[in-house]
Amino acid sequence: MSKSLTQFDAGIIIRRSLFFLILILLTLANLFIFFRGLNAPQAMEQAQIAREVARGNGLTTKVIRPIAYEQAVETQGGTALAFKGFKDTYHSPLNPLLNAAVLKLAGADNAARWQMKENEMVFPLDRVIATVSTLCFLMSIGVTYLLVSRIFDQKIAGVTAILMLFCETFWNYSMSGLPQMLMLLLFSCAAYFVYRAVEDSSEGRIPYVPAIIAGVFFTLLALTHYVTIWISIGYIIFAAVAFRPRGVVGITILFILLIPMVFIMLRNTAISGSPFGTAYLNLYNGIGGGAEESIMRIRDLEDYPLLNRGFVSSILRTTVLQASSLIPFLGGIIVAPLFFLSLLHPFKRPSIARFRWAILLMFAVSAFGLSIYGVSTDELDPNQTHLLFAPLMTAYGLAVVSILWSKLPIVISAPVIQNLHHTLIIAFTALPLVLSLPNKVRLGMDRNDTGVPHWPPYLPLALNLGLGKWLTNQQICFSDQPWAVAWYADRISIWLPSSRLDFAEMESTAADLETPVAGILISPSSHGSGNAMEVAAKYKDFTSLVLDGRVFLATQPLDKKKPGITIYDKDPKIEEITRRYPYRAELVYGDMIYYSNSTLGNSSENSQE
Repeated sequence: MSKSLTQFDAGIIIRRSLFFLILILLTLANLFIFFRGLNAPQAMEQAQIAREVARGNGLTTKVIRPIAYEQAVETQGGTALAFKGFKDTYHSPLNPLLNAAVLKLAGADNAARWQMKENEMVFPLDRVIATVSTLCFLMSIGVTYLLVSRIFDQKIAGVTAILMLFCETFWNYSMSGLPQMLMLLLFSCAAYFVYRAVEDSSEGRIPYVPAIIAGVFFTLLALTHYVTIWISIGYIIFAAVAFRPRGVVGITILFILLIPMVFIMLRNTAISGSPFGTAYLNLYNGIGGGAEESIMRIRDLEDYPLLNRGFVSSILRTTVLQASSLIPFLGGIIVAPLFFLSLLHPFKRPSIARFRWAILLMFAVSAFGLSIYGVSTDELDPNQTHLLFAPLMTAYGLAVVSILWSKLPIVISAPVIQNLHHTLIIAFTALPLVLSLPNKVRLGMDRNDTGVPHWPPYLPLALNLGLGKWLTNQQICFSDQPWAVAWYADRISIWLPSSRLDFAEMESTAADLETPVAGILISPSSHGSGNAMEVAAKYKDFTSLVLDGRVFLATQPLDKKKPGITIYDKDPKIEEITRRYPYRAELVYGDMIYYSNSTLGNSSENSQE
């Protein structure tokens, strides 16, 4: 063996060993030292659905959306339905089913085994959910490496894998418990077989098998998040045009996609009267003018027409948002948007040239779908699907940059800097992650024994050991964060309506069903959601209840032994309600208050600081 070959092999071993070492360190640090629990409502809601599946209760939920309950009641001819075992039609099923299998293996179906200790601040099962998501992310890195190695070479594949590893956005979604990392894994697998099909087609072979396998993965992707159906549509269009016999592959994939969807639509129709269940109300997040949250908390849609809120302007606004925020949507990987520049480059291999059009078509159709359903630049937007395209777009962007870089005179004359562009791209992409590490390390090391929760607005200990003990399995509470109550307290919670009439009707129904409402939980999810005008616009009749804790703190005398002023019991609009729930139990002083229909002891005894 030559000396140069030995050095080459040694270099590869060192680089790969260093990559896996960093991967292991980042994984362990994020899951243990830096981990602060779940921080996305949809993640908590899917987690508690998964726990119900693990208990053998099927796809049922303890989060009661007033509009979803009203849909189900109308479907059953006006007959009141039990809040226990209420069937969910909002979330896609695959992520909860995957988590349910893991929770079952972990014994999470037995709540007593996973009750929090008094010195714990992070719910143990949060880490289980995050671990599943993180494993999906790490596997997607491996699949992407194999795919990009097949498309280009191992160097570009390696840099793409490093950029994924150092992308803070990927880690944030991994720790959130949202299904994006499972989606990334399924999309990466689908893309691998799409490229295999493109290769076969380019070489004159019939690409039926790999194209169909890709269609199966796209179907699984659609079952993970319904909005990714748009990506599947993009692939079906490409397959119908690009693969011979034309149309046959596309029709077959469409048939594969429709099989599970028909069963889901039949189930949704039986439960909610709509084949799209409550999930279609996500349209209010897009063409509905961003009113999804408000819609979920009402019982009648007549006053909220979907297409009466600037349909065209909403689509244009979201389209412009996607174009102007392309880099953040692609995970902050600065080279990913250069994929569009690669469309102008004449790649020699036909498979590379044709595959980029498949990516473009899927991305364009997906972007159109997001313009309808809505997406934002929030750190953890549940509708974020552009992130799935980031690795492949990064690979094409790196290829273009490498080609242009290699043609620079200074690079030709100084081969030692031929890989400098990779180093610079990695450094810029990793910068957000590197800059956030000192603060994460400080928080993790300071409270490593107990953990640091995402407070505000979530405090698992207060719900698990406080609210979870105050409420029995036969009782219900209203809350501004019902997903947290359902997941951490393991109790049924109704999303607090904006109308006192809706509140009274659901309260009466709960009493008739012998699952009475025992109280109302108010947290920073409501009073911390905006300024006073924004809070009043969201919570309407219950504004005084939501702002009560803030006013109490603001008006408290210097002598802390004397109380501040309460306003919830002075509002004539909800006077009857406050009479039924007169007792204030403070889980967190002034910030998280439980208004109960029975005394629970004084505030200090029920406080969780």
